[in-house]
Amino acid sequence: MQGSIVPLCMFLLYQSTVVSSLREGDCEVCIGVINKIYKAVPSEDSSSQDKVLKVLEDVCAGTRGKEHKFCYYIGGVEDSATRTLKDITQPMSYSMPAEKICERLKKKDPQICELRYDKQIDLKNVDLKKLKVRDLKKILSDWDEICDGCLEKTDFIKRIEELKPKFIREEL
Repeated sequence: MQGSIVPLCMFLLYQSTVVSSLREGDCEVCIGVINKIYKAVPSEDSSSQDKVLKVLEDVCAGTRGKEHKFCYYIGGVEDSATRTLKDITQPMSYSMPAEKICERLKKKDPQICELRYDKQIDLKNVDLKKLKVRDLKKILSDWDEICDGCLEKTDFIKRIEELKPKFIREEL
C-alpha cells in the first residue's frame, strides 16, 4: 500500500505543474466572446450543440476588432482558415465555464489567448514608468507618431512626454 502511494503522489505533483491554468488577464477576449455566446443562448437550447453553434456563428457575425480576430481563429466567420468550433460548442453544451474552455483552447492554439482588449490609458493621470513598452508604443501609434532610435523604455517615455502637450490639448 505504501509503495503505491509515493508514485501516485509524484504523478499528481507532476500533473499539477503541467496543467496550464490561466493567469489574470489571459484569454480575456476568448472569455469575453464565450460569455457573450452563453448570454445569447436561450436556456432551453443550452444543451444542444447545434443550437449553440448557430448562436456562436450569429455572435461572431456581429463582432469587430479583437473579437472578430478570435472568431476567425476558431472558425466562427466565413473566411476562417480552420474550424475548431466543436472544441467550444461541446463543452458549452455541458455548461463548462468560459475560463476552462479558453484554457483548453490555449493548449491547442496559444495565439487565441494572446488577444487582449485595448486598454484605455488616461494620459493625464498615468505614471508612464509603470506601463509596459507595448503600451507606450501603442500610445505613440494612436497619435500616429514614431520614435526613431528608441531602444529602451526611457526613450519611449521621453518621446511621449515631448509630444504630450500637443495631444493632450487636442483632447480637451
